[in-house]
Amino acid sequence: MANLTGKSAFVTGGSRGIGAGIARRLAADGANVAITYTKGREAAASVVDEIERAGGKAMAVQAEATDAKAVAAAVDQAVAAYGRLDVLVNNAGTAIPKPFEEATLEELDRVIDINVRGTLIATHAALKHMKDGGRIIMIGSSVGERMMTPGLAAYAATKGAIKMFVQGLSREVGNRGITVNNVQPGPIDTDLNPAAGDWATPQIANTALKRYGHVNDIAAMVAFVAGPEASYITGTSLTVDGGTNA
Repeated sequence: MANLTGKSAFVTGGSRGIGAGIARRLAADGANVAITYTKGREAAASVVDEIERAGGKAMAVQAEATDAKAVAAAVDQAVAAYGRLDVLVNNAGTAIPKPFEEATLEELDRVIDINVRGTLIATHAALKHMKDGGRIIMIGSSVGERMMTPGLAAYAATKGAIKMFVQGLSREVGNRGITVNNVQPGPIDTDLNPAAGDWATPQIANTALKRYGHVNDIAAMVAFVAGPEASYITGTSLTVDGGTNA
């Protein structure tokens, strides 16, 4: 498939896990891809190398998600390299899996800053460059819509906020043909949330399929929403959770 040939995509937090999978898939579909990373320079370089060895174009830029100047500079750098910006994927995020009362205020601030403020920062920077007909895609969470996992109260609140941001923003940019959507993963097997981990047991129990999903499951949905066949889908949340919220 080459649905994104000639397009340029910017993926925050693209050095590992879901973000890396999204970057690889968008590149495979023809897009020139830029990813951001915070500390994982080698991991980011590996993603870029893999994409380039497969014949695609990619670049990695260090930018902390909460640093507005760094993120804006990263967006500018991607636009300078590729000449345009068509797709933004707000993937950068974090969670602190512990009971709310046990979390420190510093930990809570970090979850809010990365998951909410970081998303607003990247979207604000990207919209200055985005072409009409562009795509803005958030990586939310199934717990942003229905919360059944103890220890993720603050995280769920941030993803619920993203869900509402998507609805509101879609109405502000719709006259430019820009779509805004929210892909909501359930339990996905990554380094941060491994399917073999102790914390996985209650998550698996909550799914209808009784298993974790894979990074490619999320990347496939993002690629669809980024492509031409999804031009009439906007302001919505698309849940990929193995039936967790069924």
